[in-house]
Amino acid sequence: MSEQSTTPPAAPSLAEASKFWLKLGFISFGGPAGQIAIMHQELVERRRWISEKRYLHALNYCMILPGPEAQQLATYIGWLMHKTPGALIAGGLFFLPALLILIGLGWIYMRFGDLPAVAGLLYGIKPAVTAIVLFAAYRIGSRALKNGWLWAMAAAAFVAIFALQLPFPLIVIGAGLLGAAGGKWLPQKFVLGGGHGSTKAHFGPAVIDDDTPTPAHALFKWGPFYRLLVIGLGLWAAVIGWLCAEYGWQGSLTQMGWFFTKAAWLTFGGAYAVLPYVYQGAVEHYHWLTPQQMIDALALGETTPGPLIMVNTFVGFVAGWSQAWFGAESTFLAGTVAAVVVTYFTYLPSFLFILAGGPLVETTHGNLKFTAPLTGITAAVVGVILNLAVFFAYHVFWPQGLEGRFDLFSAVLSGAALLALFRFKIGVIPVIAGAAVSGWLWLFLHAWFNQ
Repeated sequence: MSEQSTTPPAAPSLAEASKFWLKLGFISFGGPAGQIAIMHQELVERRRWISEKRYLHALNYCMILPGPEAQQLATYIGWLMHKTPGALIAGGLFFLPALLILIGLGWIYMRFGDLPAVAGLLYGIKPAVTAIVLFAAYRIGSRALKNGWLWAMAAAAFVAIFALQLPFPLIVIGAGLLGAAGGKWLPQKFVLGGGHGSTKAHFGPAVIDDDTPTPAHALFKWGPFYRLLVIGLGLWAAVIGWLCAEYGWQGSLTQMGWFFTKAAWLTFGGAYAVLPYVYQGAVEHYHWLTPQQMIDALALGETTPGPLIMVNTFVGFVAGWSQAWFGAESTFLAGTVAAVVVTYFTYLPSFLFILAGGPLVETTHGNLKFTAPLTGITAAVVGVILNLAVFFAYHVFWPQGLEGRFDLFSAVLSGAALLALFRFKIGVIPVIAGAAVSGWLWLFLHAWFNQ
């Protein structure tokens, strides 16, 4: 065994770690699974900043929280290594590059979205997004629905949101209550499934190794817990209060801050789970954007680094631009401000969960009383995501409604994307790229033959 594999590496400085977190913010493609894999390769295997066991322990903790688990994992590891500054840098740099990229893409989309080249690319991307959402329902379902009870809860959630049009928060609360009851009366059916398990892989001694004592700042103490809770709530109240004083409670930016605060607390199961709630609010209730713009938001969110929940940021930008809150000459400023407001309220709870709740929640890991409600919520999430796939398919395959024409090309392209994901295990980014080029070529050829 080489000296490198028997001797732990030197602990990274905050500056050295910050360079890595910045790099990660620009290369974190592939959704949560891809981002978690990148961090494992870099932090566990290559740099050995944290051991396999400690990495999985942190990951399993982040999996039971609402919010983007990959960003929370980065925040957790940054906090473990460099206290609060490390958490803020790791968690912030995880999504800040995506924020800047999406503001740029939002400007291109709103300024040039009607140009044939851009329209052709988006025309091809939309069927691929439909396939990706359906594939997400399959992936989560295959991991979470381990028995008939959970399958029934998923089916009930689909009916509740598709046929009964019940609000997403009500479905989450109901599923959590059913999960809690199931954990009490049918515990063997509601054991938290789909965990990342344990592993025997070992890559040599790490800076934070299996037997490294928990740092003092990561031990639970009531004093720091209350202090961080007050700070977190204060940061939320200060911004929402300023927005309310400036624009009124019914002002669009104030309502946007309040709406995405609620959304941040409902993202059990990842971004796909909360998208139906965002759709219900942003499209149906507030009318900030159209159904087609919501599909485009997800399409562009899939093609950028960072958590998929950054779709919320694009939704905010489009809403601000479309509503022209600061006047017709300041649409870009309105979009940028709205994007920043949405991002702030989307991620603030995630930092609070790690900094204030991390040590406390870790003590409940593996306790069925706390994990059974999550199992119920995850089952319901599968049905909710399936509803989202149906919604996308309807708007993509029948762009003028059911009475209009059926878009055969979009249906075929969506089927091909689904085959690529299921059968050939092709990644999301290549599928979207191929679909975009196919859509552009189809519209180009269609226009050329009809000249």
